[in-house]
Amino acid sequence: MRPVRKPAASAAFFLGPATMVVLVMMCAPLVLLARFSLDRFDPTKMMIAAFTGANYLRFVTEPYYLDVMRTTVFVAVSATALCLLLGIPIAYRLARTQSRYKSTMVLLVILPLFMGGTVRAVGWMILFAHGGMLDLAVAAIAPGHGLDLMYTPIAVMIGILSFNMPYMVLMLQAVFEKIDPALEEAARGLGAAPGGAFWRIVWPLSLPGMLIATILSFIMSMNAYATPVLLGGPRFHMMAPQVYVEFATNNNWPFAAALAFILTATTLALTLVANRLIPGRYRAP
Repeated sequence: MRPVRKPAASAAFFLGPATMVVLVMMCAPLVLLARFSLDRFDPTKMMIAAFTGANYLRFVTEPYYLDVMRTTVFVAVSATALCLLLGIPIAYRLARTQSRYKSTMVLLVILPLFMGGTVRAVGWMILFAHGGMLDLAVAAIAPGHGLDLMYTPIAVMIGILSFNMPYMVLMLQAVFEKIDPALEEAARGLGAAPGGAFWRIVWPLSLPGMLIATILSFIMSMNAYATPVLLGGPRFHMMAPQVYVEFATNNNWPFAAALAFILTATTLALTLVANRLIPGRYRAP
């Protein structure tokens, strides 16, 4: 009699090789990056093999780079909070609507994804610039006044918000659709208002998935590159553009590797939080 292969064993057999390839392709560059970050910079040779933590010490001791990190965290937290605040009602409406135009609504949400982030940032530049559409509209309403948002943190946050919003809405929509609408109907039948039914029923049940979507949005915001460069201008600094400046302009490859490794380590740490700690926090006892 032939033994019956378990589904879990079969899945591991087929997924194992692909998983190993992905792990090797992810871990090998990280190991190389960590090694480069311990090298010493020389203006003539650019990189000298060494084993020093001077690059990390420079990051934590120089106020400029700490300020860049604070700006990055502030913009990422603000953009993520706005993305969550605006994404929840849109995703909830999409999840609960019975309209025959639901597919069209979802298409409108993901339509920005058909364009690259750089193209969208250029569109925001046309809208925000001095003499742009927004500036002219404000001047027409209030003559003698204008609204030039270019090269400001607000412009960067709006650009990141527009980039992350489709992902946030799609993730939250999937979370809300898994919650049985009958639970809300039962709460309303017992006298709860629609808002009360949401906060008492939907909110607690959707919180684990909502937290994961929030962390993923925060990760994308922390690692944004094109949007800060185009909408923030040369005087606005975030970590990802700073890595490029150190690598391509200053030719300080070890320090650029250290900055990149700090960003990568933050991304990996937040991913572990999303994939392990958050589901475990809400696991049934």
